[in-house]
Amino acid sequence: QGTGHSATRAVGGNLVSFALELGCRLLGILLFFGFVCLFVLGEIHSLPLSCHLYTQRSLSLSLWIKLFPQPSCSCLIQVAAASGHTVVLVDQSDEILKKSTKGIEDSLKRVIKKKFADNPEAGAEFIKKTLKNVTTSTDAASVVHSTDLVIEAIVENLEVKNKLFKTLDKFAPEHTIFASNTSSLQITKMANATTRQDRFGGLHFFNPVPMMKLVEVIKTPMTSQKTFESLVDFSKAVGKSPVSCKDTPGFIVNRLLVPYMMEAVRLFERGDASKEDIDVAMKLGAGYPMGPFELLDYVGLDTSKYIIDGWHSLEPNNPLFAPSPLLNKLVEEKKLGKKTGEGFYKYK
Repeated sequence: QGTGHSATRAVGGNLVSFALELGCRLLGILLFFGFVCLFVLGEIHSLPLSCHLYTQRSLSLSLWIKLFPQPSCSCLIQVAAASGHTVVLVDQSDEILKKSTKGIEDSLKRVIKKKFADNPEAGAEFIKKTLKNVTTSTDAASVVHSTDLVIEAIVENLEVKNKLFKTLDKFAPEHTIFASNTSSLQITKMANATTRQDRFGGLHFFNPVPMMKLVEVIKTPMTSQKTFESLVDFSKAVGKSPVSCKDTPGFIVNRLLVPYMMEAVRLFERGDASKEDIDVAMKLGAGYPMGPFELLDYVGLDTSKYIIDGWHSLEPNNPLFAPSPLLNKLVEEKKLGKKTGEGFYKYK
């Protein structure tokens, strides 16, 4: 998620963050001081479901997530609950909710091995206290009416997102702020699906959320200063480091990372270098922990194609966003990377 710097360890560390971000894209976030959060993790059959938070400061958050399921979704809930927020997970089935809860518990057990290595009793109490903040529900209809902040993190499909926001807009209070956790789509187009364009912005968190400090706060031309400041304050309140960006394709991190990966593919397509040598060159010459082809396979070739195709439709004359015949061919053949066992490389 960051590219084009010198071969320093710092840059390498940043790219780890970037790799992890794109690899687990569907994810959501958390809240302000004293929230009660309710995360709704929804399969996308009719409407994706949500997550809601309520705070002592009368600020509540709803988070809408498409669940595959992904461990990263659990990370969001984990951070909220571990921060003292009361979290309600909402999804379309109890089975998914059980998997999510189990994922949180497993992750917390890994955390305490490091955080409470010398004090297992305190670690056990930490898990108990965190899980006590988590409850589950399959009723999403009762969530939005009491929220102050809605954060959407469902599938990267503008039509589906707009449908969700349009529906939520009918039931959410007038003061409620809407935000999207999209990593690639235009916030402005989502805001235009609602009647609250001034109370709409972007909050792009990175995965794994408990470890990654960065949040991109996106301000559209219609986002009010009050809304923007609320989103920045919210990001800081959950221990993150917010950066501001206009509503440009990919924002900051992905705007740098995705063209970098695509240029590596073009380099390979032209026969200028092998994919293996390109990966080695970037790891040893730029200090990156993963080469671009390793990263593409990790992220998912279908995900990368979806992003670049979307950007190309917005700016067809921008050479950075030109589609790749090779990438298209691999996706057509269902060779999507590590998740299918083969992408640019083969995996056992």
